[in-house]
Amino acid sequence: MFQKILIIGVITLLLLISPVMGSAWAQAPATAPPADTGDTAFMLISSALVLLMTPGLAFFYGGFVRSRNILNTLMMSFVLMAIVGVTWVLWGYSLSFAPGLPFIGGLQWFGLNGVGLETTGYLQGSEPANVVSYAGTIPHQAYMIYQAMFAIITPALISGAIAERMSFRAYCLFVLLWSTFVYTPLAHMVWAKGGFLGLYGGLGALDFAGGTVVHISSGVSALVAAIILGPRKTHPDRLSPPHNVTFILLGAGLLWFGWFGFNAGSALSVASSTSGNFITNPATTAFVATNTSAAAGALMWLILEGVLRGKPTAVGAATGAVAGLVGITPAAGFVTPLASILIGFITAFVCFYAVSFKHKLNVDDALDTYPVHGVGGTVGAILTAFFATAEVNSGGKNGVLKGNFGELGVELAAIVIAYVIAAAGTWIILKIIDATVGLRVKEEAEYQGLDINEHGEEAYNSEFSDRIVP
Repeated sequence: MFQKILIIGVITLLLLISPVMGSAWAQAPATAPPADTGDTAFMLISSALVLLMTPGLAFFYGGFVRSRNILNTLMMSFVLMAIVGVTWVLWGYSLSFAPGLPFIGGLQWFGLNGVGLETTGYLQGSEPANVVSYAGTIPHQAYMIYQAMFAIITPALISGAIAERMSFRAYCLFVLLWSTFVYTPLAHMVWAKGGFLGLYGGLGALDFAGGTVVHISSGVSALVAAIILGPRKTHPDRLSPPHNVTFILLGAGLLWFGWFGFNAGSALSVASSTSGNFITNPATTAFVATNTSAAAGALMWLILEGVLRGKPTAVGAATGAVAGLVGITPAAGFVTPLASILIGFITAFVCFYAVSFKHKLNVDDALDTYPVHGVGGTVGAILTAFFATAEVNSGGKNGVLKGNFGELGVELAAIVIAYVIAAAGTWIILKIIDATVGLRVKEEAEYQGLDINEHGEEAYNSEFSDRIVP
């Protein structure tokens, strides 16, 4: 019944929006300035890099789970490219970036109505071109599709906390609702012109590429989801080690590679500008900071493991690199290379102990989504307030170390608001789903494995299976 209602709803929606689709593909007015070819190529490549992060995340998560659940874990990331790939075009982009209230966008861009190939529009203003303002040198649809890739990977991050026990049907419904009612308001508040939290017309929080919008929102939501869903039947007495560490390293490598599009692409342009006696180029700054912080994070995690546990591990190196990438995300275009080293070190250090502390709380966040993304995003946002400097990005602000002590209060306020929205929204959505279609698979299916029970497939031959008999 649920599937029939969903299919009928989608068909009805497509019929309703079909009259407006003609204008959605209108060519740019002849008077509009042409798009800059370099910036456009840069943004399309960056969009592809960010999309690659979702399959990378799938392999990263998939290596951690039991072999009987790897296909389900991969699908929980892969399906986001299908669900959000459609809903973002229909209503997600409009709610996130169209003119509206300080907390949410309007629906005038529904179905990309009015979002064409023009290089000027609502997001174009007199402010310097940087992450929080549409630069006006690329087609509007190029900006739209770049933001779509962020909207795809963000809910996929949550899947790490609920792995090996949530039904696929409930998960699909959850990400559909979460991406609409949690992600879009946060994206609008932080990045849209006039958003409540952003630099232009808002609180003034610095978030270059998604510390609050992506990592805090997904990390907090993951923690709430893990608590509501409850622990796996094998937790904590019969947990098994990662079934494929090779996949973990492959996934981490793909994430590291794709993160250059995630952070550097958030500059929206490859152009340089002058600020006083300094030359600024946010894209290059973010690119250098991304690699540097990831390297520092991996190094810190390996040092901690070597000193405290005797052996540095491949899983630790991968996790540390991801922690460094998470920490630098809000700061990437606002800080110096030396600051990015400190951000990577500090974020990995805090996340290392957050993972250990999570186990003491006995919360079954299966793949440590909150300790890495929630905690890492929080630490990164706070460190942005300390290390940001207008000498690096004239479109940003100075931080605490440059004498702007109020920036710490601004970032803390943005963090708290993101926590509240993510936690409350996730709790409400999961409670509704639990009361209607249910959240978990049956106990027998959990023991047998979600691959065969949810998808009718197995990743490996049965002779290699690690199924558990209750």
